[in-house]
Amino acid sequence: MTSTDDWLAGFLAAERLPATYAQTVETVALPLAERIASSVRPGGIVVGVCGSQASGKSTLTAVVRRLLEARGLKVALFSLDDIYLTRAERQVLARDVQPLLATRGVPGTHDVAWGEALLSDLRQPGPVVLPAFDKASDDRKPGETFEGPADVVLFEGWCVGARPQAQAALAEPVNALERERDPDGAWRTYANTALAGPYQDLFSKLDMLILLQAPSFDVVLTWRIEQERKLRERLAREGGDASRVMSDDQVETFIRHYERLTSWILEEMPRRADIVVRLDERRRASPVTA
Repeated sequence: MTSTDDWLAGFLAAERLPATYAQTVETVALPLAERIASSVRPGGIVVGVCGSQASGKSTLTAVVRRLLEARGLKVALFSLDDIYLTRAERQVLARDVQPLLATRGVPGTHDVAWGEALLSDLRQPGPVVLPAFDKASDDRKPGETFEGPADVVLFEGWCVGARPQAQAALAEPVNALERERDPDGAWRTYANTALAGPYQDLFSKLDMLILLQAPSFDVVLTWRIEQERKLRERLAREGGDASRVMSDDQVETFIRHYERLTSWILEEMPRRADIVVRLDERRRASPVTA
């Protein structure tokens, strides 16, 4: 067994992934790593990985990182989730703009200027403190230090690379959350305006965009409910604190915050992403051609 095989076996065990995920590594992660490695140029590149909640983007990106490092490349990785505004900052937005902005996730709830600085700094010599976010406390936590420059920066997130909707598309609510808690459209307009402005500046730094394309938003909702159930079962099995685990109804309410933009990404982004990895309802990924 090679060192790569050893690492993969350990990774599957640590992440509680089935042995069948090795096929995803072979047919998806390896070709992605080869495509990225062949695109590296002096000064490094930034690769965006977009995928809905529970699509497996974080796991896949971690594998790709390891495969790139095995090729001798220096790789930095961070998530859009890591640059959320602090809880206190989002509370100010909720008070001054619209109450739904207290919930992290949509455009307007991230420190975009920090993200831009990170994408630039990580490609320069010297130490850079990577961002990190603790979802349990809903606030930032200390991050690790990366010693630049990076050959590849992997930047993943549920709406990385997204484009705004036309203003007319915001008129009608897409679900009960928008209809009941954003009746005048202030929340969705704020998010869309942020996406049209500072976020486009951030996403313009991408040299490559990879999309993990879910079959539909309804499937995403099912995945996210399954994900939370598995977390609840694991904590019960290990004697952990399950008090923060959401019920199925709570997951559905939470995920509805992302329905509008998730559905728009699935409609619009496949036409322009550099690489589209199609997922079926069981999250099985279509092969990628290197």
